[in-house]
Amino acid sequence: MSHEIRPTRRAVVIAGCLAAGAAILPLRALALSAAQASGLVELVAAEITRIINSGQSETTMIRDFERMMARYGDMPTITQSVLGPPARTASPTQLADFADAFKGYMARKYGRRFREFIGGTVSVTGAQDTGRYIEVIGQVLLRGQAPFEVRFRVWDRSGQALFIDLLIEGVSLVITERSEIGAILDRNGGSIDAAAAALRNLG
Repeated sequence: MSHEIRPTRRAVVIAGCLAAGAAILPLRALALSAAQASGLVELVAAEITRIINSGQSETTMIRDFERMMARYGDMPTITQSVLGPPARTASPTQLADFADAFKGYMARKYGRRFREFIGGTVSVTGAQDTGRYIEVIGQVLLRGQAPFEVRFRVWDRSGQALFIDLLIEGVSLVITERSEIGAILDRNGGSIDAAAAALRNLG
């Protein structure tokens, strides 16, 4: 099944479909099926299409994108993943605040590029159970570009199917963002609170 989307750059495709990621994932009791995970990917593709084609203002589109991330992404897992080791000593309040700041940062960072979209499709081509999560394999077609593969990592640790990472041609968005967040932490003396505050002014 295909859904029309409108990205001009691969990074926008990645971020738009992504609602989160985890670099260190505990084993889980598998209740999620490949069909359910694939269904989530198709839902997200359809939601992106709706946002892009809504004709709304940039501010409204970014807000809708942020809501989509909150709905389809495992935000606690995202937070611990992009923070890395510092997450182990953070308080629940710090983690929640950082998760909120990161969600807004991602929505602004990629959402502002919606108007550059020129049309394309994303299709689910398969899925495989890794024992930790289900990896849904998709193909992205952008106008004027060669097709490329994306792999969506989905699990149901929270009780529902949610994204935890997205790979494009083998590159993890979670790892990429962890590098960005690591640089922000370094600039702020390792303070999670200061990094969260900085994120609210970026993107």
